[in-house]
Amino acid sequence: MNTKTTRQQKKENTKAALIKTAYEIFSEKGIQSTRMSDIAAAANVSHGTVFLHFNTQEAFIAEVVQYYCNQIAMRTHELSDSCSTLKEMLSAHLDGIAEYEPFYTRLVIENRMLPPEARDAFITVQSAISFHFSKALEKEGISSIPAGILFNMWMGLVHYYLSNGDLFAPEGNVIRRYKDTLTDAFLSLLEKEKKPLHDW
Repeated sequence: MNTKTTRQQKKENTKAALIKTAYEIFSEKGIQSTRMSDIAAAANVSHGTVFLHFNTQEAFIAEVVQYYCNQIAMRTHELSDSCSTLKEMLSAHLDGIAEYEPFYTRLVIENRMLPPEARDAFITVQSAISFHFSKALEKEGISSIPAGILFNMWMGLVHYYLSNGDLFAPEGNVIRRYKDTLTDAFLSLLEKEKKPLHDW
């Protein structure tokens, strides 16, 4: 009984180590360009061990993306729950991304090439953000533009900066460098929308 329990625990530890190692390598090298043998070597296991835990490369990628997208979504909920203004919510969103920025950026760039299960996980993160975004808009009475359009504008702005991070922040840390710029620019557009086109 003890031998079986120990063996099972070792198996679970190995799987967790593979997921963590894959996350680190995906963040650095990209998802599609990473070979399973690279992950196995970094985790100090044989190539075959990877496929004892994951049937295919696509299944492995999907599980890694699902796990960390879940972490990002939970962190977003945690940071956004106490926000009372749209500005606070946008700031919380960026703080949540910043903790996983290299990996999240890879998802932004490569999401259309990911397995369907991985893409679905990435969409779940957007849904978590959209929920808090819509609540913040409602609190501030912003309704002249559909919430979905405003959300897509915000995400497009953030994702554009992340996907071109080599231009905006060659040293890394796009969010840390442009957090205030992104939030202030987006909010200023909303302020202009609130004002009448003419004073007469």
